[in-house]
Amino acid sequence: MQNKSSLMPRIQNASKLVPVRELHAGHRAAILEHFLQLEDEDRRLRFGTQTPNEVIEHYVASLDFNKDAIFAVFDADLKIIGLAHLAYLPKLKMQALAAEFGVSVLESARHQGVGSALLERAAVHSRNTRVETLYVHCLANNTSMMRLAQKVGMRVEFAYGDADAYLKLAPATPATLVKEVANKQWGDFDYALKSNLKNSSDAWCWFLGRRTAAL
Repeated sequence: MQNKSSLMPRIQNASKLVPVRELHAGHRAAILEHFLQLEDEDRRLRFGTQTPNEVIEHYVASLDFNKDAIFAVFDADLKIIGLAHLAYLPKLKMQALAAEFGVSVLESARHQGVGSALLERAAVHSRNTRVETLYVHCLANNTSMMRLAQKVGMRVEFAYGDADAYLKLAPATPATLVKEVANKQWGDFDYALKSNLKNSSDAWCWFLGRRTAAL
C-alpha cells in the first residue's frame, strides 16, 4: 500500500512547466470549441461512447462552475489545447469526499506534459478542498489515460471493458495552499501575456492590411 504523502511529489515530477488556468462560465464557448475539435475516437475515449456534437453542446451548457472546477491549457492563439473537468462526487455519509477527473488533450499538443500538468493542478485543488480520493473512470483501451494514471501512482482496476483508477490524497498543507495561489497567478499571467501578444499581432495585421490596400 502506497503512502498518501508520497504520491503528490510523483504528480509534480510527472508534469513539465505548463501553465494551467482555472476557467469560469465566460469560457464556455472556448470549452465547446475545444471539444468539437476532438476526433471521433478521442471523443469516445473522453466520454466513454460515440459523442455527437449535440451531446457535447448539452454537456458544456450544463457545466456548473460553482460546483465543479474546470482547468485548461491555452496556446498562443488562446485556443484550449488541454482541458480537465474536476467533478465533485456526492458526499455520502461516513465516506470520504471524492472527485472525478476527466481530461482531453488535442492531438497536436500531446507528449508535451499537458495532461500531467492538468492532473497536478486538479490534485492540488482537490487537496485544498478536502478531497481525499481522486477518481478516474475511462475505457480500458484508453492507453493514454492509463499511462498518465499509472505514471503518478494511481491504482488501476479493470472490469467489463472499463478501468477505474484511484489516487489517495494527503490533507492540505500550507505548502499546497501557497502552491495553488502560485498556480493561479501563473495561469492568469500566462493567459494575459498571450492575450496581449495576440491583440498586438492582430493590430499589426490590421494595420499592414490597411497600408497594403492603400498602396
